[in-house]
Amino acid sequence: MEKVDIDVREQKLALETGEIAKQADGSVIAQYGDTVVLATAVSARKAREGLDFFPLTIDYQEKAYSAGKIPGGFLKREGRPSAKEILTSRLTDRPMRPLFPNDYKFETQGIITVLSYGEENVSDVLGITAMSAAFTVSDIPFDGPVAAVRVGRINGEFILNPDINEIESCDLSFVVAGTGNAVVMVEGEADEVPEDIVLGAIDYAHENIKRLVSLQNDLAQKAGKPKRSYVVPEKDNEFPEKVREAAFDRLKSACVVPGKLERQKVIDKLQSEIIEDLNMEGEDRSSEIAEIFHDFEREIVREMILNDRTRADGRKPDQIRDISCKIGFLPRAHGSALFERGETQAIVAATLGTSHDEQKIDSLDGESYKGFMLHYNFPPFSVGEVKPLRSPGRREIGHGALAEKSIKQVIPSNEDFPYTIRVVSDITESNGSSSMATVCGATLSLMDAGVPIKAPVAGIAMGLVQEGDSAVVLSDILGLEDHLGDMDFKVTGTEKGITAFQMDVKIAGISHEIMEKALSQAREGMLFILSKIKETIAEPRSELPDNAPRIYTMQVKKEKIRDIIGTGGKVIRGIIEETGCKIDINDDGVVNIASIDEESARMAKEIIKGIIEDAELGKIYLGKVKKVVDFGAFVEILPGTEGLLHISQIADKRIAKVTDEINEGDEVMVKVIEIDRAGKLKLSRKAAMHQETAAK
Repeated sequence: MEKVDIDVREQKLALETGEIAKQADGSVIAQYGDTVVLATAVSARKAREGLDFFPLTIDYQEKAYSAGKIPGGFLKREGRPSAKEILTSRLTDRPMRPLFPNDYKFETQGIITVLSYGEENVSDVLGITAMSAAFTVSDIPFDGPVAAVRVGRINGEFILNPDINEIESCDLSFVVAGTGNAVVMVEGEADEVPEDIVLGAIDYAHENIKRLVSLQNDLAQKAGKPKRSYVVPEKDNEFPEKVREAAFDRLKSACVVPGKLERQKVIDKLQSEIIEDLNMEGEDRSSEIAEIFHDFEREIVREMILNDRTRADGRKPDQIRDISCKIGFLPRAHGSALFERGETQAIVAATLGTSHDEQKIDSLDGESYKGFMLHYNFPPFSVGEVKPLRSPGRREIGHGALAEKSIKQVIPSNEDFPYTIRVVSDITESNGSSSMATVCGATLSLMDAGVPIKAPVAGIAMGLVQEGDSAVVLSDILGLEDHLGDMDFKVTGTEKGITAFQMDVKIAGISHEIMEKALSQAREGMLFILSKIKETIAEPRSELPDNAPRIYTMQVKKEKIRDIIGTGGKVIRGIIEETGCKIDINDDGVVNIASIDEESARMAKEIIKGIIEDAELGKIYLGKVKKVVDFGAFVEILPGTEGLLHISQIADKRIAKVTDEINEGDEVMVKVIEIDRAGKLKLSRKAAMHQETAAK
């Protein structure tokens, strides 16, 4: 067993190997405070035939016992991955994938298991570092190490790995991953923070990442295995040249056809012709020709960008595609938008609900409730494909989470706008950054619904083509440029600053200078897109749609909450049944009454006012006789508040029986003539009658 450690914020961060999971190709236990994760790496010894990609799978899983909890549900065991587990799996995969050899096609799996979950808020970033360490000490080819940290900012100061309590005070929270030389991934959110501060946060994170990379190298020196050798199928160097002679010039012309579908149609037709011609000479080499075509397409597109500063659709590097915005086109949705940028199109709808619609989150941190949700869907027809419809996959959950982070920063507080908000984005066409189209569409639909967001948010996807010292940053990238380029860099923000940030690269890393250039160019693009949004709707509508629930808020004394709820919820259920409203009361005495019908809400409000109102000495009330007894009657003057009307106080004259004057169910005017120390009321009908006569 070997172990290495360093101090991080006055706590030990330790990496250990050689004791647990020894049959895996590589395994590492990482511990920081009370957080402990196990990372294991295994790669097949035999390559799968016919693969044109690297089959890497990374899974992050949380065990309930790690936080001293028993899972909920009927089975009482861990089930399908939570959203956090899926997002963390993606977060780990992205910085690892570019660091494997391009010709390595052996099925590889990394698994991160949270064994102990502390309040350090590091299980995700610790898992990334541990996963890299497991690959580094294994015999699997891996051009690491890579490490990750979380960087926050409190009161203008950067802080490393803010804990659960500190993160609430941060105006910026990024997960940054990198090698010893460069940053390879960034993901996080910010509260409209300027670009220079974002750059500073990334630089600060990278300085600390270098220490964790060095720590992994120390562990590898002590316990690392020699990297395995593997056989790469030999390539026929003459055949690609034959394909080049037959197709390259024609493919060059095909690559500049403006439309995505038209361009692909021309390329596919050319490829079919070349396959037919060359296969006539002997063996079937269709798959090999298709791979060569892909390599040529990559070469052509990248050379156009680097040498001519021209893109496949004819745009310049910093040019944004045509934008179209439409709102309010779905009659029953509370807010709706159709956002179109080039060949990417999204229908985005906003729905307003009550606190009953909040999403309950059961995590290792405990139970919490989520009042703003953004869901993203990517049906196969959006790219002209036929596929079975499934539940949301990793990509859809990841894109939705990024868009949600982007918009969350401008959502009003529950005190200012006590609604649960759900936004759904259905992608109807896609050719480049549908997640950023979702952000723009969400802004439009929320303003259409009358949600008082702090400011409109726009998003843009940036790309990069780099060869040696030559690099070109691209604004508003096409799907083709994402696929053939070196970077996918998404930025969202308001006119004031950045709200979310995500960067992935396919090369060894991105320099500070390129990142600075990309952020500056992204800023220009975002401002342009924001201007288009504002041309459609400049600010949120002043009124909610007619079919949206109206929420009326009341503040009651805490001791009155039990009176409104009643024994076993009897009183509040009765109000709901009588008025048809939804009613929610929190522990602070805030009562939210929701109804589409204003009159029903007013009625519920009046009933609750009656329940919480205290009887006043000397005041006259219209009461209802609830019960008649020999010595008088009990009269309800306020909901749940009764007093005794003694037989001597019923009339001016002496009466033999109570029922000679009043009966159960009668409504009578009574005056409160006494409130004793126990709060019991004495009423007088006689005094009320005298006061009314005197008033006349």
